[in-house]
Amino acid sequence: MDKLVVIAGTNASGKSGLGIKLAKHYGAEIVSADSRQVFKGLDLGSGKVSIEEMQGVPHYLLDVAKPNDFFSLAKYQELAYDAINDIISRKKKPFLVGGTGLYVNSVVDGYNLSKVEPTSEIRSLVESKSLEELIQILKDKNPDALERVDLQNKRRVERAVEKALAGDLEVNESKPLYDTLVLGVTWERETLYDRIRERLDRRLEEGMIKEVEMLRHDGATDEFLYKLGLEYRYILMYLRGEFASYDDFYEKLFMEIRHLAKEQMTWFRKRKDIHWLDMTKDPYNEAIELIDKFYE
Repeated sequence: MDKLVVIAGTNASGKSGLGIKLAKHYGAEIVSADSRQVFKGLDLGSGKVSIEEMQGVPHYLLDVAKPNDFFSLAKYQELAYDAINDIISRKKKPFLVGGTGLYVNSVVDGYNLSKVEPTSEIRSLVESKSLEELIQILKDKNPDALERVDLQNKRRVERAVEKALAGDLEVNESKPLYDTLVLGVTWERETLYDRIRERLDRRLEEGMIKEVEMLRHDGATDEFLYKLGLEYRYILMYLRGEFASYDDFYEKLFMEIRHLAKEQMTWFRKRKDIHWLDMTKDPYNEAIELIDKFYE
């Protein structure tokens, strides 16, 4: 199988910067694995790398959808496969870089995903239901899915219910398309929290609240922004006056980003094939040693 290097990790861990540095060394091209960076205009809030930060390294799967668009995991996987295969066809090396665990796993494990898309009527129905109601629908329509879905994650339950209501009840076996080396990037908890706060402060100073104001002005619905979670959800709530003060908004957002980083680690720890780089030493050269061996 063709080889694919994967650099995955938590929020504010530095995976994007490390990925770019390594890609420059190998003449590689990067395919993003981030569920919010696929949308145009979601730049500061999603931590999307700028043209300058790319340092000439081609990036794919950024800005491939418009705000308010429905963008499924199956669509991501299809576009990721297309980008990776195109890179390989040009005798270049593909790197998959990102922190959305489901996106990473869909490519690395080769999820056999259904192409059945729910109708707008099904999506509207699902969006009107509580988590408890959604779980009950899943029990009625596709009880086998209960073991495969994180029942604490409403977004995941919604997707499972949409598939069930659209008639997709099959459980398809995964089939990896690539030989993968998965490198993990994170930090000791307190160091990571310090990095999260520094990054949040910087992005707020750079205009993250203004970004959300512009997205709303240009037609992004409050429903769309709220579903994105984290920065977009809490800035939206702040703009709608749902916090007593800016400080209350800031601390709530900071705590939620910390919580996401913890969830990301829990998700990635389930993978036993990840080599976690020692970020306190020399992760760049450690990664090069591993990648060189992988390419032999």
